[in-house]
Amino acid sequence: MTGASARTALWFDLPTEAGRFTLSPVKPDRDLPLIGRWMNDPDVARYWELAGPLERTNEHVRAQLESAHAQPLLARLVGRAIGYFELYQATEDRLAEYYAAEADDLGVHLLIGEEDCRGIGLGSVLLRALADAVQREQPRRVVAEPDERNVASVRAFTAAGFVAADTIELPEKRAMLMIRPIPGERM
Repeated sequence: MTGASARTALWFDLPTEAGRFTLSPVKPDRDLPLIGRWMNDPDVARYWELAGPLERTNEHVRAQLESAHAQPLLARLVGRAIGYFELYQATEDRLAEYYAAEADDLGVHLLIGEEDCRGIGLGSVLLRALADAVQREQPRRVVAEPDERNVASVRAFTAAGFVAADTIELPEKRAMLMIRPIPGERM
């Protein structure tokens, strides 16, 4: 995933049992107020640590937009904006310093922003749909590093076919390294 190709190729329109799930590139003028509201929700802020004025969210999202290896995406379910995802080339991210990254590993960060969409198994449904689509497009691993205290997130990744590969000490958190292996590959 590099430069302009990452900006155009990595968006999805996927059927799920919960309805049509889409991921599209964040449009700051349209999406930042909503993402900022989500970042200030106490359940999100606990793990994303981006609560505060909109400028803080703006700075984070704009850095993602300007990165050659990351793509910030707005998640919609049946047309309703419900969350924020970041897809990134893991070997170009600091995460690669903490595990044996493979050249094509695709990293994912996500938050379910709408409170009524949390705690109902939706995270695993969306993660499974996304990882299936990514791996159909190109056989590669999908990786994540949720905060190990975020039990709901770790469960969602596990239910979506990710394996808890290790616990890693990142500067801001103790994380569970989750890897969704290439189909047929053993961990």
